[in-house]
Amino acid sequence: MLVLAADQFTKFLALENLPERQAVPVLGDFFQLYLTFNPGAAFSLGEGVTWVFTLVLAAAAVTIVVLAVTRVRSRAWAIVLGLLLGGILGNLGDRLFRAPGFLVGHVVDFIHTPWLWLGFPSAIYNVADSFIVTMMLAVAILVLLGIRFDGSREKDAATAATAVDEESSAPADPHAQP
Repeated sequence: MLVLAADQFTKFLALENLPERQAVPVLGDFFQLYLTFNPGAAFSLGEGVTWVFTLVLAAAAVTIVVLAVTRVRSRAWAIVLGLLLGGILGNLGDRLFRAPGFLVGHVVDFIHTPWLWLGFPSAIYNVADSFIVTMMLAVAILVLLGIRFDGSREKDAATAATAVDEESSAPADPHAQP
């Protein structure tokens, strides 16, 4: 919930202190603040179907909670999914409770780093977006490392399964004592 609190607090500060749609240089062109309201997904794509993003965010949040309660036993997975959930809830709250209305609210974005996108359209984002992106990368890393929700590794499980298979398929030693 720390991510959710940080997201909502920084959005509050942005709404109270930043002019809308005007760049406020913090570190020149390297880091700027730019208050805007995003009706769509990344780069304002899908502006006409905001309600779909709301439902997807809600489904993702429910899925994470169910996984956390029923399957996650790994500290790494718990941390990553918890931080991801905080980011999802930050933007879901905007979709549910901000103008123009329930399910179609616009997400408050205010962080602008033009250098980050290296030739792609410039993005303006928020704390929740930052955690969503970085935690999805962390999910990919955990999957690539073969770390399961219970903390075991794919390689370890495969090795154990192979050992059990080899043991059960080995011919019985006729000279072994019972």
